[in-house]
Amino acid sequence: MKLLFLFLGVLQLLAAATAVYKQWIPNTNFETASNWDKGRVPCASDVVHFEKNKVVSVFVGSPHMLTDMYLPLNGEFVLASGAGFAAFDGSWDPGCDSGATVRFADAEHHAWFDPTLWQPVSPNRELDLGGRIFSVDEERVPCHYDDVIFQPETSFRVNVDSSRRVIHLRSISLMGQEFSSPEAWAGYLGGPSAPLQFHGNGTLQVTGTACPEKSGCACGNAPDGHRICAALGRQCPALTCQTPLQPLGHCCEVCGATINLDFTPDFDLQKYRDRLVQALLSQPKYAGVRMAISKVDKEQTFLGIIPQSPTPLIQIVLVDDETGAQTGTAAEQMAADIMEDIAQHGEALGISSGKMEVATGSTFSGQVGSHATSRITAGTIMGLLFGLLLLGGILFLYRKGKLRLPILRYPSLWNRMEDPVSPEPASDKGFNNPMFDVEPPSAVPEEEATQETATKDHQVFYLNPLYDGSETET
Repeated sequence: MKLLFLFLGVLQLLAAATAVYKQWIPNTNFETASNWDKGRVPCASDVVHFEKNKVVSVFVGSPHMLTDMYLPLNGEFVLASGAGFAAFDGSWDPGCDSGATVRFADAEHHAWFDPTLWQPVSPNRELDLGGRIFSVDEERVPCHYDDVIFQPETSFRVNVDSSRRVIHLRSISLMGQEFSSPEAWAGYLGGPSAPLQFHGNGTLQVTGTACPEKSGCACGNAPDGHRICAALGRQCPALTCQTPLQPLGHCCEVCGATINLDFTPDFDLQKYRDRLVQALLSQPKYAGVRMAISKVDKEQTFLGIIPQSPTPLIQIVLVDDETGAQTGTAAEQMAADIMEDIAQHGEALGISSGKMEVATGSTFSGQVGSHATSRITAGTIMGLLFGLLLLGGILFLYRKGKLRLPILRYPSLWNRMEDPVSPEPASDKGFNNPMFDVEPPSAVPEEEATQETATKDHQVFYLNPLYDGSETET
């Protein structure tokens, strides 16, 4: 029994190590000053105004006295213990002399796919190194296997408009309660609070399952990538590198380095991430480098036209705080160290090939290294594609009459065997008559010719298969 409890404890620790928690930042609490147009919480002499046609869910954490309050047609107040509202009795309130109308701010614009409204809550804080581990923009929003947290004793309203009908999540925690099964979450969605908290054409669905692959799982937010980038305003910083890089799942180009890894079933993303952090990123010379590492799906096409199934790969993005001509140089050096480590230990780590690209403030940048396997494979594929294109172009021009190809005749051995002998003079041979089963006379020696002349008066009969002798007798 003790061994069973120990085994379950290890499983829980492993689940906590690989789980990713993302916490929603905004709230619609009554006591949050930013939720009011005056930038402060209403006081006793104020008139509180909620828009009549706005749907709200408001958490109230303490008692309040108010002069008046206009309520929405559809909404709710979630009252903490001891919280509530009372009418102002006119007594003096030293912090409230204005007696203004204070309006509750519009919470409809808070969108699920806005990366600025989420913050990661990692159980492995010791590996975050003060924010030096970051995520590409698509992964800043909850992914398919992430756990979502809405802080206890807070209310909220989220627009879940999506390009997908269903947004999958591992679990959702709200109002201090965790929902980690589809049945429990379906029950909550059927209650009165869910429509006030979530609106839009998307539906949140809890699966209760973690990523099943030790190589990691792609985030799955690519269909809503345009929403994520639009929420960020597409205001990308000015870059000083010559040829900026565009990481997959990221809205803006970056200076620094990217590494794409092909992997085998033995690859473990969490272990490899820890290896990079402990062996390289924690070194003092890389103090200004930030790293993102995750599995992504790279779209593939045939001849640049026909879409094919996406290819999963491990993407490493490295950026640094260098400036001017030194921009990206620290990231480039760390990328080179990673490629060297792959060359030495890649097979043991489950890495089959890797490709590195850099973009620095220096004039000379671009693709500077790749694993031999990937280079040979890419060359082979490009050669085959070039050959197919060349043959296709020649055939197209030939069929259009734009190109005339020389006709070369090479007699084969079979044709040579069937070729007749050199023709004799016409006077010395006959011809093949299919109506007779007798070969034509051929050239004969002079003695035989004399004998034929002597017997030319003799009658010679041939069998004719088309002639019936009985017909002449009648």
